Amino acid sequence: MNSDDLARRAGRIAGWAARTGYTLGKRLPGADAAERNLRSLEHRALSELRRRLEAADDPYLATLKEAPAATHQVSGNGRGTTVTVVAPPDPLRAAMAELLNRSANLTRERARDYLYAVILRQLTPDEARILSALSDGSPFPLVDVAERAGLGAGRVVLRNASTVGKAAGVSLLDHVPAYLTRLVGFGLADIDEEAPALSTQYEILLTDETVRAAERLAKRPRFIRRTVRISPLGVAFWQACDPSRTGAEPPSR
Repeated sequence: MNSDDLARRAGRIAGWAARTGYTLGKRLPGADAAERNLRSLEHRALSELRRRLEAADDPYLATLKEAPAATHQVSGNGRGTTVTVVAPPDPLRAAMAELLNRSANLTRERARDYLYAVILRQLTPDEARILSALSDGSPFPLVDVAERAGLGAGRVVLRNASTVGKAAGVSLLDHVPAYLTRLVGFGLADIDEEAPALSTQYEILLTDETVRAAERLAKRPRFIRRTVRISPLGVAFWQACDPSRTGAEPPSR
């Protein structure tokens, strides 16, 4: 099985697992072996993805590799030896020049793929799970814990706590606020106003240990209710990267 077949097969299995809720299958006979096979396939697929990403064009790394090594010119005049060192070009400036050169002939499709690849390389596995949970467009409750001031909220003790991490099955639940802050920073998620329809979920969120810990640290705590949902960029990014779409037509541009 070549690497492309492996990636396609992993995508189909990942999509099936996401749609059907794979953890329920652990109750079935032979499920342990099936899970081991899935984990093995997932590991191989991730290793292949990592190899491809490492081999991708990175202007900074490319300039480091292509920069000439420092050269030494040695001359003697009978009284001593003079050594002239020629330093390689500044890799940061060379990398910027490389990016500008590429931009001159970059197609719209290639520019999109370049952007998505850069974002993908920065995501953690937990963040990918959260983005998957947001991908259907549903909003999730989000809460900031702040201290009351004379007017409005004062110091913010905790930002972007949400139930989306538990719904996505992330490994580090206490890092969900940081994950969401990063996803918003990447432009993949948007924060919106409070959704009254999610009142029950807000109450559940207020019992979360991360929120309770922040509440204990705050003087006269105040809870700011909002929502988080996938952004337009996040929708386009997910359509391009969604493993369950393997074999489907590429998203419209």
